[in-house]
Amino acid sequence: MRSSEPITGFGNHQLVLRWRSGRRPLPVRVIETARAGAASWATGQPWHDTGPANQPFDFCRHMRELLEDIVARTPEFKGLDVARILVSATQARNGRRHGLQARVTPLRFQYGQITRQRQCATYQVQRYFLDDHEFLYVLTFCLPRFLDQEFDDKLITLFHELHHIDPDFNGDLRRHAGRCQLHSTSRRQYDRHMAELARAYLMCKPDARLHAFLRLNFSQLRQRHGAVTAIAVPRPKIIPVPTVQAAAAQSSERRGVSPT
Repeated sequence: MRSSEPITGFGNHQLVLRWRSGRRPLPVRVIETARAGAASWATGQPWHDTGPANQPFDFCRHMRELLEDIVARTPEFKGLDVARILVSATQARNGRRHGLQARVTPLRFQYGQITRQRQCATYQVQRYFLDDHEFLYVLTFCLPRFLDQEFDDKLITLFHELHHIDPDFNGDLRRHAGRCQLHSTSRRQYDRHMAELARAYLMCKPDARLHAFLRLNFSQLRQRHGAVTAIAVPRPKIIPVPTVQAAAAQSSERRGVSPT
């Protein structure tokens, strides 16, 4: 899982994690059924096409394809580049329906800065690469919990997370004016807006095969495909860095050069 060309900050944490398409691919895990309390509905409806039934269900591939279609059909997301969003999953520790469903983690600080100063120290978020392709966000779903929501709730969750991304797509989160920067001053109004965006997307009549997997819960998908797999990467860390490395990172960012 680690970069083949480690660059370390203080504490020997790597500033760059790089995976390779061939010999060091993005790590994939089989998602397990959560402990007691998980949904256990049986057979998935046969008219929902989720791909070949004799192959493991690739959650992240299906999610990327759906996100690409959502972004293409939603004017509010026109600046987003799904190719630079690393879609991943984390294993739920219990079967409770409530709790973390999904989160988007920015790989830059405010205004897209690669480093920030705090109390005379310089910090950097770990940078994630696949070959020389750099990701700006990690979008993580908590499975099976996310898949055990109702269809409408799953779709609204997707819009909720995409809306957190800065419209300039600079690696930072969208920030609202006032005290509640991430959800605006009214959480209820924010949630209502996400539901409106989700309904507008469905009104566009997208290919039903793109969101068919959201019509099934985790148990139904696993029964149909034998296993549910997903990319699983560590949550990015914020690491203190020596001043000389911080300057080099800023310089390579301005030149568009991948750090080695």
